[in-house]
Amino acid sequence: MGWKNFRRSKWFSVVAVFSSIYVIVLTGFAIWMVFFDTNSLLIHKELDREIEKLEKKKAFLKEEIKKDQQIIDKLSDPEELEKFAREKYFLKKKNEEIYLIEYEDSLKLQEKQ
Repeated sequence: MGWKNFRRSKWFSVVAVFSSIYVIVLTGFAIWMVFFDTNSLLIHKELDREIEKLEKKKAFLKEEIKKDQQIIDKLSDPEELEKFAREKYFLKKKNEEIYLIEYEDSLKLQEKQ
């Protein structure tokens, strides 16, 4: 039985019909899963991008927590706390005067035209 005879047989037409139906159904299913389903590939990509962004934010915040923890540990010492208050908030002891010295290069001077 040659190829021409096989194509003319009734089995070839049955196989061709079923194979084309399966191909159509599988193609439709694949398109549905990629674009329209609630768990589609597009939604997964969007969620992966959001996860990456949140992981970067998490790493940044962990670094900030470490820095803040170091500052808290440093400020537990009363001398360091006093130094911090004097430098940051310009606090002073009773009967003490504070002088702020500003250098010319640190001032924002307007240029005369």
